[in-house]
Amino acid sequence: MGQILKEIAQKLNVNKKVQLIYAFNGIGKTRLSREFKELIAPKNPDEENEADIKMLYYNAFTEDLFYWDNDLDSDINRKLIIRPNSFTDLVLKFLRDQGLDGNITTNFQHFTNQFLTPTFSPDFSEVMFSIQRGDDASLNNIKISKGEESNFIWCVFYSLIEQIVEILNIPEPENRATNDFDKLEYIFVDDPVSSLDENHLIELAVNLAELIKKSNHLKFVISTHNPLFYNVLFNEVGNKACYMLNKFEDGTYELVEKPGDSNKSFSYHLFLKHTIEEAIKAGTVQKYHFMLLRNLYEKTANFLGYPRWSDLLPKDKQTYYNRVIQFTSHSTLSNEAVPEPTEPEKRTVKFLLDHLVDNNYWKEEIAAETPVTANT
Repeated sequence: MGQILKEIAQKLNVNKKVQLIYAFNGIGKTRLSREFKELIAPKNPDEENEADIKMLYYNAFTEDLFYWDNDLDSDINRKLIIRPNSFTDLVLKFLRDQGLDGNITTNFQHFTNQFLTPTFSPDFSEVMFSIQRGDDASLNNIKISKGEESNFIWCVFYSLIEQIVEILNIPEPENRATNDFDKLEYIFVDDPVSSLDENHLIELAVNLAELIKKSNHLKFVISTHNPLFYNVLFNEVGNKACYMLNKFEDGTYELVEKPGDSNKSFSYHLFLKHTIEEAIKAGTVQKYHFMLLRNLYEKTANFLGYPRWSDLLPKDKQTYYNRVIQFTSHSTLSNEAVPEPTEPEKRTVKFLLDHLVDNNYWKEEIAAETPVTANT
């Protein structure tokens, strides 16, 4: 029998330094981080200040604390605003007092562009970006891309916890630069910077693992939908518990312990296939199964060396089925809020899964393209 997310969060409140959670997109990782926060550090409306912080988290809500002022009137002074609340007030004060803007800039430029430079306002409530080349080609007050923005927000968070780890590793509280984080117990990280390429994603995971290993007191919960990120952390950190978060059709969840990395413990592509097959068998196909189907096509195409996953679709209606999957799994139109697909859409899921599993025309193409070497 499944559990609600609040019960799953309670299972994570254990004396374990690292807990890794794998889950597909849309399962509920972000909501789980919120439930865990409410469990560890419930907000008290009677308290004006966030005293004695017990948990910090990075997730979609963290990114929502940053928003753009595009200066629509003059289109000149574009800046990223940090939304004020009791949490960000404390964090920004800490970043300012510790002089961490240099750390943030170094980390940000490493993952993006060595010339892309963030500049904080004196009170750390606003950030402006420029491209500084030291010549007339420099650009000021630019708006960065969404991927660069996510990178920047992660670098702010990473620089924060990097400094906190150093401070908390000082055994005597009276010798620490600040005592604001003396009660901190948990760091919850949900899918940091999915826009990175594989090399930078691996480096980010390694850096995070090194930071975890340096910490003498904190406990970390890390959730992700990326098997590569999961595997790097699995191999880099010790004293860990590993799980897969599943969601049932009735809206309940299960947290299943997994003993190995993603390839050994839940065979990523086979799990995708099994999940879709079970939904077809039970007649419970939902819109998100199109996303899983696309993911399965992508993994198969990548393994076989095809540049596009759509190359594996039925050739007579390749464009049509490509649009069906794209629209159903990534639509931004209003009907995406309706999880129940139509009967023709359900039949399409079954047809395209059967096509991928049973049809071997692409194997024959690969064989035909493979040079034949004479026996000697």
